[in-house]
Amino acid sequence: MKTLYELKKNEKTKVKTLHSRGVIRERLVSFGIVRDAEIEVKNCNFSKDNIEISVNGTFIALRSEEAKSIEVI
Repeated sequence: MKTLYELKKNEKTKVKTLHSRGVIRERLVSFGIVRDAEIEVKNCNFSKDNIEISVNGTFIALRSEEAKSIEVI
């Protein structure tokens, strides 16, 4: 299983599935992070505590645990 957390800066991919539940899942879905959504990693700090992504032209900052819950193709 490949997750969003494993991608490097400027890599593009599509969402396969979300492995989160509850409030976190609702938050991700509200940002447009759903199955087949195109995502591009825009930036991340050295320790990857935070990852900045682009979804449908919107920039979103995710915590590492959130990024690990997003399975990508």
